[in-house]
Amino acid sequence: MTGFLYKENKVPYYQRLYQRDDGVRLWMKHPRSKILMYPFFAMLTVGFAGSLYGMGRMVAGKKTFY
Repeated sequence: MTGFLYKENKVPYYQRLYQRDDGVRLWMKHPRSKILMYPFFAMLTVGFAGSLYGMGRMVAGKKTFY
């Protein structure tokens, strides 16, 4: 229980990290950001490409995905 109560205050560390003017976008500054953002970007790209593919097929008159 003491480890939970007497933890190091990391607010100054994160405040310096996020307020640093280094040209990096805010959502990519944290060390774990790449773990979260790259799969998100990949899913967003696949979803967008799949939507465009499906729209193209519907314009061509084919109502199935394959």
